[in-house]
Amino acid sequence: MNKIGLIIQREYWTRVKKKSFIIMTFLSPVIFAAMMVVPAWLASQEDTKEKVIAVDDASGMYISAFQNTSYIRYQAIEDIGKSDNKQQLTKEFDALLVIDTDLLQNEPRVQLYSDGQVTIDIIDNIKSNLNSYLRQLKLESYNIEGLDSKIKEINNLKVSIKTIRFDEDGSEKQSSAEFAMVIGIISAFLIYIIMIMYGTQVMRGVIEEKTSRIVEVMISSVKPFQLMMGKILGIGMVALTQFFLWIILTVGVVAAVQTVFFNTGEKVQVTQTMDAGDQTQVDAPIKAQDTKAQNMEASVNKVINMLKDANLPLILGMFVFYFIGGYLVYSALFAAIGSAIDNETETQQFIMPVMIPLILSIYVAMAVMRNPHGDIAFWFSMIPLTSPIVMMSRIPFDVPLWELLLSMFILAASFIFFTWFAARVYRTGILMYGKKVSYKEIWKWFIQAGN
Repeated sequence: MNKIGLIIQREYWTRVKKKSFIIMTFLSPVIFAAMMVVPAWLASQEDTKEKVIAVDDASGMYISAFQNTSYIRYQAIEDIGKSDNKQQLTKEFDALLVIDTDLLQNEPRVQLYSDGQVTIDIIDNIKSNLNSYLRQLKLESYNIEGLDSKIKEINNLKVSIKTIRFDEDGSEKQSSAEFAMVIGIISAFLIYIIMIMYGTQVMRGVIEEKTSRIVEVMISSVKPFQLMMGKILGIGMVALTQFFLWIILTVGVVAAVQTVFFNTGEKVQVTQTMDAGDQTQVDAPIKAQDTKAQNMEASVNKVINMLKDANLPLILGMFVFYFIGGYLVYSALFAAIGSAIDNETETQQFIMPVMIPLILSIYVAMAVMRNPHGDIAFWFSMIPLTSPIVMMSRIPFDVPLWELLLSMFILAASFIFFTWFAARVYRTGILMYGKKVSYKEIWKWFIQAGN
C-alpha cells in the first residue's frame, strides 16, 4: 500500500503542477459563468435606436392600429407626402409596410419592404398591432353586446400548477419537474465529460510510460497491479480536485458578475426641476426597470427556494459516488487498453467498444426524463457501464431507495471485477512491444495471467 501511495502522490502532483491544469482550473469557471450570465445579460439588452416605419395603407382603415413605442414609430405615407417609389422609401425609412387589401375580407397578409434585414422585434410589433386591431373589428362586426369583455375574461382563465411533494416525515416541499430535469441532465453531462476526459488521461499516461520505457524501471520496484491502481487513483484525485475548485470558483465568478452587471439596488435620483410631462417621461423607464428588477428577483427567489426544497445533500453525495464509481470502472478499462498498445494511433479499434455505452447512456438519460421510473430507466441505471449517467438523471425524481442501493452495489462490485480483469491484461501487456494486438490476443493474456 505504501508503494501505491507513492505512485498516487507522483501522479497527483505531476498533473496539478502542469500549466494546462492551472489554466483550465481558472479558465473553466469563467466559461461556465459566461454561459449562464451572458445569455441573460444579452436578453436584457434592448435596441434603443428609434426605428421609423412608413405605412402605405390603401384603405386608410388600419393606420390607427399602430401604436408607437419607445423605439418604434409609425408614419402614414399621406402624412409624409412621399412618392410611390418603394425602394426610395426604404432608403429614407427603416422599413415600408404596405397594406393594399381588406384584411377582414381577404387573406390577412401584408408586405414589409426594407433596404436591409428587419429585426424580429419590428415584425412582432407589427403582427401584434394588426392582430389586436383585426380581432377588435371582428368582434364589433358580430354586434353582440359585451362580447369583447367576455372573451377577455375567458382568455384570462389560465391554470397554473404548483407541484408539492410529501417527505417521509409528512412535511410539504415545493417541487418542479422542469427543475429536476435540469439538475438531472447537468449532472449526467458532467459525469460523462469528466469520465471521458480523465479516463483517456489514464490511457495516455500508460501509453507514454510504455513507449518511453520508463515503465520497465518502475516494474522492477512495484507490481504491475500497484502501478495501475496508483495511476488510476492519482488521476482520480486530480479530477476531484479540479471539480471542487470549479464549483467554488464558478459560484464566486457568477456572484461577482451579478453584483457588477445586475445590481438593481441603485435608484435614479432626479434633482432637477421639471414639469409634469418631463417627470412622466423619466418615471416611465424607472418603473419599467423596477418591474424588471422585481421579476428577476422573484425568479431568483423561486430558484433558491427550489434548491432549498431539493434534496441537495443526496444529489451531491450520489454525484460524488457515481462519479468515482464510473471513473474507476472506465479508467480500469482505459488502463488495460493503454497497456495493450504501443501508440495512440492504435486506440481506435479498442476504444470504440468502451465509448459506445457512454454515448448510449447520454441518449438514454435524455429519454428517461419523461419516464424516470420506467423499465428502460430502471435497467440502464443498473447496468454498471451506463448507471453512473442514467441514475444521476433519475435521482432528482426521487428514485426508490432499494433501486438506488442495488445500483450502487452493482457498480461497486463491477469496479472490483473490471479492476481484476484490467490487472490481468495490464500485467502482460505493459511489457509487450512491437506486436499488433487483437481482441483474441488480449483474451489470451487474460487467461494466461491466471495460470
